Amino acid sequence: MAKGDYERVWRESIEQPEAFWAKAAADIDWFRPWDTVCDTSDAPTTRWFVGGEMNTCWNCLDRHVKAGRGAQAAIVHDSPVTQSKRTLTYDELLDMTARLAGVLKGLGVAKGDRVVIYMPMVPEAVAAALACARLGAIHSIVFGGFAANELAVRIDDSAAKVVISASCGIEPTRVVEYKPLLDRAIELAKHKPEACIVLQRPQVAAALTEGRDIDWDEALAGAEPAPCVPVKSEDPLYVLYTSGTTGQPKGIVRDNGGHAVALKYSMRAVYGVEPGEVYWAASDIGWVVGHSYIIYGPLLHGCTSIMYEGKPVGTPDAGAFWRVCAEHGVSVMFTAPTAIRGIRQQDPDGKELAKYDLSKLRTFFLAGERCDPNTLEWCQEKLQIPVIDHWWQTETGWSIAANCMGIEELPVKPGSPTRPAPGWDVRVLGEDGHEVPRGTIGAICAKLPLPPAAFPTLWNARDRYVSAYFSHFPGYYETGDAGIMDADGYIHVMARTDDVINVAGHRLSTGGMEEVLAQHPDVAECAVVGAADRMKGQVPVGFVVLKAGTNTPPETVTKECVALVREKIGPVAAFKTCAVVNRLPKTRSGKILRATIQKIADGSEWKMPATIEDPAVLDEIGETLKDLGYGA
Repeated sequence: MAKGDYERVWRESIEQPEAFWAKAAADIDWFRPWDTVCDTSDAPTTRWFVGGEMNTCWNCLDRHVKAGRGAQAAIVHDSPVTQSKRTLTYDELLDMTARLAGVLKGLGVAKGDRVVIYMPMVPEAVAAALACARLGAIHSIVFGGFAANELAVRIDDSAAKVVISASCGIEPTRVVEYKPLLDRAIELAKHKPEACIVLQRPQVAAALTEGRDIDWDEALAGAEPAPCVPVKSEDPLYVLYTSGTTGQPKGIVRDNGGHAVALKYSMRAVYGVEPGEVYWAASDIGWVVGHSYIIYGPLLHGCTSIMYEGKPVGTPDAGAFWRVCAEHGVSVMFTAPTAIRGIRQQDPDGKELAKYDLSKLRTFFLAGERCDPNTLEWCQEKLQIPVIDHWWQTETGWSIAANCMGIEELPVKPGSPTRPAPGWDVRVLGEDGHEVPRGTIGAICAKLPLPPAAFPTLWNARDRYVSAYFSHFPGYYETGDAGIMDADGYIHVMARTDDVINVAGHRLSTGGMEEVLAQHPDVAECAVVGAADRMKGQVPVGFVVLKAGTNTPPETVTKECVALVREKIGPVAAFKTCAVVNRLPKTRSGKILRATIQKIADGSEWKMPATIEDPAVLDEIGETLKDLGYGA
């Protein structure tokens, strides 16, 4: 594609989607060409490349080996928590994957069967996902160390035939034994898997259950490699469970063909990365980012993918990310804003960053949570390279909006993920379903049909798929995010729709208030929630975490924060309550649990989120809210 023509490329993708995506689909191998590029007969589901047959594992591994890239590094595993590093070439990863597929085949796993993967951040987890894809089986990755009852729900919902696990995961301060959690989950589950394959890590030797459990090393040692099984383009590749508001997790389904086409396309179009280069998504395979951009995107494109087993800070310090980039020659990196806020909180002046040679790092991407301008600007100042905010969701599988570095680098506007990515026809709608004027806050939606890789359904929950995402605004996918589109067509994601609060009849974005709080020189992180108020309906309550080494008294910071919001947003915000806290409650991906904080503030019933990083933080927040006069 020619650079410098974003507008033309985007318009072509919207006006001629079949021709646009057929051209992109030529970049992957097909065993049988498709009959129909885009089928919308079962709306709101969009089916891509119907009639086509392919295999995602073939496109990730075999095709590169066949093309002579077998000796190139496929996965570089960097694990500061075990003080080890390991590289697998495409040859080696293909051998491990094919033999594991042979083991699964021997256990009776066939096309359409489900396999739950419950593993830490190790290369074997990548091989596990690809081995399922090789057979046409459907994998469902669940965070290693996830609570037994939550794992049981996912085993039941997917009716998993086999579970692939490991003896343990390694956290900075402890070793988490997985096998007792897995045993308990199987005990709780109504559906019983037929077998469990267990990778024994050096730190813990798990006791295997006779007749059910199989040792990974022993099984692979004598395994016959299995060939790739052709699957239909629309056949499911994986189910990824995401927390649902009802407490019942939603199984996001991803197809094979459309997913491979969109992710291969995105590596060059969005990230501007070339085959053979080193790409690092600092995430976890339990999240969609890990699926799309640790496993599939980089390997489909023939890149070297970094797999990091550690944290942004504390393993061992706030320079961990920069060490990995320097040591492994990372060209393009992608992480969450919360990781950068953690690094900035520990190392506000970037002294750790200055220790490393980052000359190969040319672009730095942020996503996963709304990126406040201060975080973006800190990154720009310290890295002196393009820092690109982009926006997408578990449901979409790749960017809805991005500054597409492989098409045309557009001017950066802090606070905006730029303009819609190719294939995404984004509109901002009012409650009446009509577009609102530019600059007016509304529900951010995408006009159907959705592009390749967007979820075609929920696992065993078609009615919920339609009602949760497509019923409020017929003909559109409702993202659940609220924001504006400005005069230049830039999208500004302000908050989840639920986070737009109503203060005495005024619709206000908590994200806008957080943006102001983040401007305070002593604030490292912040969150604002709307608490119920008898007079005004809702009022905002702010929480701030201070930067390391700050000497300003907390009461001074909170007074200054209240004054800042009053100055920047105005008295209409009714922002009068702000508290300094040691930390904010987050999911393991770093998303702040605003909805849960709001329920605690309102004294409503709430459930401990399955993905929470540290449950004790919610207790601390609860005590703070009591001190402020909120909660039960």
